[in-house]
Amino acid sequence: MKQSKLNAPHPHPRPGAGLLIGSLRSIIVGCSRTRFTLICLLTSLASSLTLAGVKIEHWVAPSGAKVYFVETRVLPILDVQIDFAAGAAFVPAAKSGLAGLTQSLLEAGAADLDEEHIAGRLVDIGARLGGGADSDRASLSLRTLSAKTEREAALDLMRTVLSAPTFPQSVLEREKGRAIASIREAETRPDAIAGKRFAAAIYPDHPYGVSPTVDSVAAITREDLAAFHRQHYGAKGAVVSIIGDVSRAEAEAIAQRLTESLPAGGGNLVPPAVKKPQRGTLKVAHPAAQSHVHIGLPAIRRSDADYFPLLVGNYTLGGGGFVSRLMKEVREKRGYAYSVYSYFSPRKLEGPFEIGLQTKREQVGDALKVVDAVLTEYMAKGPTPKELAAAKKNMVDGLALRMDSNAKLLGYLSAIGFYELPLTYLDDFPAKVNAVTAEQVKAAFARHVKPENLVTVVVAAD
Repeated sequence: MKQSKLNAPHPHPRPGAGLLIGSLRSIIVGCSRTRFTLICLLTSLASSLTLAGVKIEHWVAPSGAKVYFVETRVLPILDVQIDFAAGAAFVPAAKSGLAGLTQSLLEAGAADLDEEHIAGRLVDIGARLGGGADSDRASLSLRTLSAKTEREAALDLMRTVLSAPTFPQSVLEREKGRAIASIREAETRPDAIAGKRFAAAIYPDHPYGVSPTVDSVAAITREDLAAFHRQHYGAKGAVVSIIGDVSRAEAEAIAQRLTESLPAGGGNLVPPAVKKPQRGTLKVAHPAAQSHVHIGLPAIRRSDADYFPLLVGNYTLGGGGFVSRLMKEVREKRGYAYSVYSYFSPRKLEGPFEIGLQTKREQVGDALKVVDAVLTEYMAKGPTPKELAAAKKNMVDGLALRMDSNAKLLGYLSAIGFYELPLTYLDDFPAKVNAVTAEQVKAAFARHVKPENLVTVVVAAD
């Protein structure tokens, strides 16, 4: 068994927490069990309660699924999320949109239940199913009361939805119609056009750069969904994250119960290798008064050793809002843009580094010169001691707020599991951030933000 403390030891809830939890149990049992009731209770109380004595435990279930568990008795709530390597990166371009449709239709029907019966059961037990799909992964999450009756019913429903989806044809056609309408609407908006063209430009001939089209969504069949589920929603590739009011033994039983009936596939799935693009500028005509600008390249994997130098360094460049250099130079000094930003978005493979802004089309050339000058100088000199200290303080001080609820911590837990990060990641975060030097920032930017690979996309260009 592996485990890692996340907070300093705190063996008892703060004064009054036990009475509050008891009151909460009475309220939940006595009131109408609706999804709305559960959400309201969680929203009103989560901010006033703290996680006490939290630790991560990790094991592999008999089914082959990897499990990550945090026990916390502060609220009588259980949160579970299961992640699979079932994102858009595993879908051929001709069927782009398949990953998202597969995930979203899990609740459309399962075993002998249709979507109305599934929704009705969730209302009856005061539980909520959620999830989504991105480039790397797809997930299904559950929030339920931890009382045995409600918990057992919710887990049974989650197991059925995961292991026996029926993907009803009528629902598939309805959701394909909605997706196609959304795609057509997005094709008129300069922001959406810019995002799609930028992804395609920095990821040429790679699934990370492919966006769903009217034709690709129209081509998706029910058989495609069923086959994708069999191949990618397997127990051996599943990452189960559990946090809440259950014991280790109960968590072991939950993980096995949810994954033992999953398909046999899903293990060791990795997207194809990323190829770096050549430097260039793509201008896209559009009648908008504002030009939408994206500059960037594929930059960093989530497991890369340069993660912390780039994270800290980007705060000063464009991730720190009004204290960032890009904001000061582009907006405050010259008024070229209302907002300008930069970020790194690590993925299983090299995720994007991006600088983005909107500006009047007649001044886009001048704005680009300023952005280029700021980036060039920053890469040459790195942050000043004052900038570096401010970035570190913001990131370290803000960590507590980023994990002050079960839902937020579940997000960290699932990322630690899916991207195979150290169990001590959250414990180590302050020390890792504070250890970053200006020279490390410069070296990391030099390795990952190479000028010869930077691509610029301008939508609404003259």
